[in-house]
Amino acid sequence: MDWLTGGRSGEAKRLIPQLTDPYKRDRAAQDLIHIGADAIPVLIDALATRDANLREFIARVLVQIGPQAVPPLCKALASAHPEVRGQAAAILGDIGDKQAVPALLTALQGEFYTVRAKAALALGQIRDAQAIPALTDALKDSEPDVRAAAARGLGPFADPRTFEFIGSLLLDDPQIQVRQAAAESLGNTRRPEAIPYLIDALHDSFWWYEREQAVNDLLNAIAKIGNAVVPELINDLSNPEGTVRRFAASLLARLPDERAIEALTISLYDTHPDVCKASAEALASIGAPALSVLLDALHHPEAWIRQQAIIGLTKSRDLQVVPELIHLLDDENRDVRKQVIQSLGQLRDSRALPSLQELAASRADRELAALAKQAMQNMQ
Repeated sequence: MDWLTGGRSGEAKRLIPQLTDPYKRDRAAQDLIHIGADAIPVLIDALATRDANLREFIARVLVQIGPQAVPPLCKALASAHPEVRGQAAAILGDIGDKQAVPALLTALQGEFYTVRAKAALALGQIRDAQAIPALTDALKDSEPDVRAAAARGLGPFADPRTFEFIGSLLLDDPQIQVRQAAAESLGNTRRPEAIPYLIDALHDSFWWYEREQAVNDLLNAIAKIGNAVVPELINDLSNPEGTVRRFAASLLARLPDERAIEALTISLYDTHPDVCKASAEALASIGAPALSVLLDALHHPEAWIRQQAIIGLTKSRDLQVVPELIHLLDDENRDVRKQVIQSLGQLRDSRALPSLQELAASRADRELAALAKQAMQNMQ
């Protein structure tokens, strides 16, 4: 009766719409996977649907079918509608079979930039070394999306021979999204050879002038390198540009290292308040070996430095600092006193209760009394 039902291909056509039904989806997917080779052409044709959710589920099924779907997908990559070609490239990347590499290399040279970009990403997923020269060439593509994808495609290879080329994008590309991709790529390598390029980028105001969101990608990339980058960050605590000093200190907070204590002790008293704040957080992240620096800062004549030291000590979560904080409830600066009350509430040490109760009962300053009450509630 296959001639009436359309056989296994007909069954596949019947099952595909069920992929969008939450009650039938899992069973339909399993049945399509079981049909296997006969379902593959039907699934690829169905990628042309405008239903984004259906496309996603079709892609998942094809990935589950695995290597036997590679030849038909390679054929679609060469001849289908550009949107389907791009989806075919993405699916080939998820399957990860090296037999797809020749077709993807051809697509990387193709007419449609969206397909070129998808092919570059897929080649990075498959990680066949023969793709490295083509991906390196694609870093010079006229389309920003392709340059960015080529950079991300090279990242998984972690090949230092490509770092100079990726670094050129990082430092010179006119499009910030391409530079972000280059930073991500170098960071994901976790190789110390990437450090000079990332640090040079940190010094470039293109990255951070009115681009506070974009620079986070660069900071994340540097942090991924790990403690091998700490000496460079220590040097940057004395950079003439305050923004660079702040970023260096904030990165040292993410990469706690006792080697940075001496430099952070100096930058804690930086005239740039944000550098001071980031340095206090970095010292707090180092923990016990750096606590004495923050405790000394509690006696600094500048109130804002005392305040940042209190915040840093609070973030250390070390309860040995509580008696020192209690003494600061009598500080001459009101903002410092407010910060102490909030910090004591966060540390939740019962030794602070008598002092907080006294403040809460006082009518002399209603705002401080309310803060003390809130701190005691936090301690419960």
